[in-house]
Amino acid sequence: VPEGGGTSRRLRPMPSRFMVCIMSGAGSQLALFLFGCYVVALGVHTEEPRVAQHSEAEHYVAAVYEHQSIFTPSPLALVGRKQALDLMNQNLDIYEQQVMTAAQKGVQIIVFPEDGIHGFNFTRTSVYPFLDFMPSPQLVRWNPCLEPHRFNDTEVLQRLSCMAIKGNMFLVANLGTKQPCHNNDPGCPHDGRYQFNTNVVFSNNGTLVDRYRKHNLYFEAAFDTPLKVDHIIFDTPFAGKFGIFTCFDILFFDPAIRLLRDSEVKHVVYPTAWMNQLPLLAAIQIQRAFAVAFGINLLAANIHHPSLGMTGSGIHSPRKSFWHHDMENATGHLIIAQVARNPLGLIGPENATGKMNPSRSKFLEILAGDPYCEKDAQEVHCDGATKWNMNTPPVFHSEMMYDNFTLVPVWGKEGYLRVCANGLCCYLLYQRPTLSKELYALGVFDGLHTVHGTYYVQVCALVKCGGLGFNTCGQEITEATGIFEFHLWGNFSTSYIFPLLLTSGMSLETPDQLGWENDYSFLSKSGLSSGLVTAALYGRLYERD
Repeated sequence: VPEGGGTSRRLRPMPSRFMVCIMSGAGSQLALFLFGCYVVALGVHTEEPRVAQHSEAEHYVAAVYEHQSIFTPSPLALVGRKQALDLMNQNLDIYEQQVMTAAQKGVQIIVFPEDGIHGFNFTRTSVYPFLDFMPSPQLVRWNPCLEPHRFNDTEVLQRLSCMAIKGNMFLVANLGTKQPCHNNDPGCPHDGRYQFNTNVVFSNNGTLVDRYRKHNLYFEAAFDTPLKVDHIIFDTPFAGKFGIFTCFDILFFDPAIRLLRDSEVKHVVYPTAWMNQLPLLAAIQIQRAFAVAFGINLLAANIHHPSLGMTGSGIHSPRKSFWHHDMENATGHLIIAQVARNPLGLIGPENATGKMNPSRSKFLEILAGDPYCEKDAQEVHCDGATKWNMNTPPVFHSEMMYDNFTLVPVWGKEGYLRVCANGLCCYLLYQRPTLSKELYALGVFDGLHTVHGTYYVQVCALVKCGGLGFNTCGQEITEATGIFEFHLWGNFSTSYIFPLLLTSGMSLETPDQLGWENDYSFLSKSGLSSGLVTAALYGRLYERD
């Protein structure tokens, strides 16, 4: 899994062009601007932004900052607290500049990335000088800026608290924290302290509102896993309840999914240090998919280190996203957007727009067991309507995301394909206005993923291959020219399915339709604005982890 905090493999630089984008829903969904966001891509657009006129009761203004961190050159070296603070204050100086820029735009909440203040790849001992003492906000009401001498080793918390006051906004940041423990505590580490990868939330008056300690660590030897999962929900005067978790957590039931069982949680703040891994788990892909799947707003701040494949932040709502993905420039980036307090969801058959198109009708006929189609183990034989049927394509296997996918090539201008593995069958109905000289494939995987994390997935994926050979299907590519109109569906055995839709140049698009039909999860799209890189339904079976 491509996620920061550890020493995952280094990705080759992607050939993607610099992207700062605004994504809208398709068709009449464009009229739903009120339910989306308004963005100021600071540092890229020089013109003054035109502020949309909306009721403040319906919207709030949010910011995320993708931070180019200043790292210690030797994370394994032992340094003193003063030297650690000198380095962290360089990053905090940049944070403060971004807070003041955001304040001028009326931002009410800002999110900074995981590992942005201290960096990563520490040992348990070498990270210690970089850790702040962390009292429990449930037990202690504390304003670090106004009460700086109440606890020792809290200099970073003090600076963050003062920034929140200075910018008059809620502030979410990630830092390393320490908490003493006693030997009568059965979980107490041998050195007598817990060390946590911690997100903190400050209100606009500088009060420490809450803290979340990362549960699903990603090869982070410097930190401990909390003995009990933190399920943190904090309240704001401008948008109600927010949930919070960190990076790798997004792929697991606890805390991410359990938080959203509270129907009042419409927003999530998400510090991350994510290493992109295509074709299924680029940062903006999973961020966008999570927002769509749960019908929530996701404020995602990633760290910015292109040499490590780390970029991709955004403010995502179900029908609209503002994102930043830049593998070429070594600079941070601030995104500011106006966000709906009550996001309008996308999933469900009711989001159909206009008249039903022919391929949609055909999709429903097939699901209903159209009488002229007979299905067997690997192929579909149809009498009549032969334009939807093709010669049986060869089934092959190729590695994708370190998993052994079963695939069939997607040939011709139109077709109806089926491919199965274990209990999962994936189906694709497609038309192509023109054929490009590219190989696409429909792939399926139903099993336990075991590289860079262990978790069970079910995946149906239409992907562009890296070349014309079958063995290139699953490779990491960012550019494509193939335009598709398609329906993708599968007989998933989980309701937790994340829709991935990525087009050329690391661009995001909104599905036309998404949801369930006759016990099949489906995704459909027509009118792509650029070539298709990935269209996938990414299912998680948490109980099989």
